[in-house]
Amino acid sequence: MPETNRELAGRWFEEVWNRNRREAIGEMLAEDAPIHEGGITVHGPVGFYTFFDRMHTAFSEIHVTVKETIAEGDKVCVRWNCSLKHTGAGLGMPPSSKTLETTGMTIIRVDGGKVVEGWQNWDMLGLMQQIHEQKHAATYIGASSA
Repeated sequence: MPETNRELAGRWFEEVWNRNRREAIGEMLAEDAPIHEGGITVHGPVGFYTFFDRMHTAFSEIHVTVKETIAEGDKVCVRWNCSLKHTGAGLGMPPSSKTLETTGMTIIRVDGGKVVEGWQNWDMLGLMQQIHEQKHAATYIGASSA
């Protein structure tokens, strides 16, 4: 039975992040697939490996929980949260050993059983504020203006 687009999206987070299977990137991501994040685009597994490696240089115990998926046509939107431990200097700062929480959303486009394009946004600011023990920025809902 062929895998549905929604199943592929869930398997991406489970295999790549929760099971830490770097090789799963090449198995599920098309060779020339553009991945867009924060105004930067990388292409295919080679481009994504850099992000994967950078994340694992800064964090351990990465666990992504898929909270919701919405699928329409060839696209799947995934709302997720992630816990991770800041154990490395990959962010250009010494490790804090703190367990952190962040949230994000990822949209993938699927063709032929592979991810052929992706867009992601996640709360890196909130992550940095947790590392530095700062209050949420005033742009957050419910954040204090003081």
